[in-house]
Formats: sequence, structure tokens, C-alpha cells
Amino acid sequence: MDPRSEEAEFLRAVTDRLAALPGVRGVTLGGSRAQGTHGPDSDWDMAVYYRGAFDPDDLRAVGWDGEVSEVGAWGGGVFNGGAWLSIEGRRVDVHYRDLDVVERVRADAEEGRFGVEPLMFHLAGIPTYLLVAELAINQVLRGELPRPEGYPDALRRTAPERWYGTATATLAYAKAGHAPRGAVTQVAGAVALAATQTAHAVLAARGEWVTNEKGLIARAGLGDVDELVGRLTADPDALVGAVRQAEALLARVYEV
Repeated sequence: MDPRSEEAEFLRAVTDRLAALPGVRGVTLGGSRAQGTHGPDSDWDMAVYYRGAFDPDDLRAVGWDGEVSEVGAWGGGVFNGGAWLSIEGRRVDVHYRDLDVVERVRADAEEGRFGVEPLMFHLAGIPTYLLVAELAINQVLRGELPRPEGYPDALRRTAPERWYGTATATLAYAKAGHAPRGAVTQVAGAVALAATQTAHAVLAARGEWVTNEKGLIARAGLGDVDELVGRLTADPDALVGAVRQAEALLARVYEV
């Protein structure tokens, strides 16, 4: 980004306002704009890293249009809230990041430990180490934040097995419980979920960070799942066969 451009000026102004909020110790830019893959209409994904406490009313007081959630309103886990804003005609998402939680999650990831939490718009939920992935990928605009030194070896050992184990259990249940009843919607959902879980497993084995599910299936080489889901019918025998095909497809990609 040209530091003299209108976009750079916009980013500096927004960053200054966010960095000045009480309790904020750092501000980052994430998403496609941090990685240089954005288009002209892409959102601006930003995060405020705070220590101790953060009061959303301070963000509301800035006066930007949009919705500002309470801390914990997005499930109360590691992804604990944020705001959807419109600033000078641009869409800006602001995420809250508790530095105490970030540091704990980072320490866990270094030891190969993580949780999986439900989150809106995510089929498989999010691994808690997503917070570490953000620190590795996002651009730090203000403050000093703990940056990981590569993808933790311990996480590469533990995460693939856990993710893939969950995927195989998901398909096993679909094969025994949903497919024989002709429950095509539930089988389709199970296949989509298992594919997403396997994609997490594949990328963890490679040591590649994941910050959301966008493009995850393709990144993992699981694009053939799309065709399989598109052929599903309500015939019980056909559904059982489709789940078996999904099991074979996911196993083949995972074992490479």
C-alpha cells in the first residue's frame, strides 16, 4: 500500500482512533488486506488487543455507524466480540482480543494443546490457536504483540490426529444414523463438516495457519467433495455409498 494513498490515510486515521481507546495495547490489520489478496470492495478486518478490560462503550463513543457488541457477545470464548462498522463508506470489522487470553492460548499451542469453540459462520467451529494464527499473519499497526516463531511442532503432532479423528466419527455417525433413513440434508451437512475438519487436519500437518474457513476446502485439496455433495439423493443405499466415498476421499487426502 502506497503510504501516501487515500487508503493508507484512512487506515492510519482508524488505527489512531482505535489505539487511543482505554486499555488498548495494540491494533492489527487482518484478512485479505493484511495478505495482499483483497479487492477494492473488501472489508477492513482489524483487531484491538487490550489488557485487563475493554469497554465497548468507549468504541461506541467514537461515533462510527454500525453495531458494537458487548465483550463475550460472540459466544464468550477466545473470539469474544467485536463490531461491524461503516467508516467513510468503508466496511470495517473490529475484533476484541484479550491479551491475557492470547498469551494463554499461545502457550497452549506451543505445547500442542487447543480447544475447538463454536462461532457464527464456521461449520467446524474455530480452534483456539486461531488467535496465534492471527498474530503470525496479521500486520501489527500499533503496539508490541507476542508473535509466534513459526508453527509449533507440538501442534503439528496433535492437531491433525484430533481433527481427522473427529471427521471420521462425524461420517461414521452419518453412515449409521442418517444415510439409512434417507436424510439427505443431514448427510450433506455431515460430509461438509467432516471435509472441513479434515481440511484443518491437513493444513495443521503442513504447518499452515488458518484464520477462517474461507477457501479452506480448496487449500487442503478436497475440492472433489463438492461434486460428491452435488450428487446426493434421498435413496438410502445411495446415501450410504456416498458416505463411504467421502470416507475414502478424506482418507486419501489426509494420508498424503
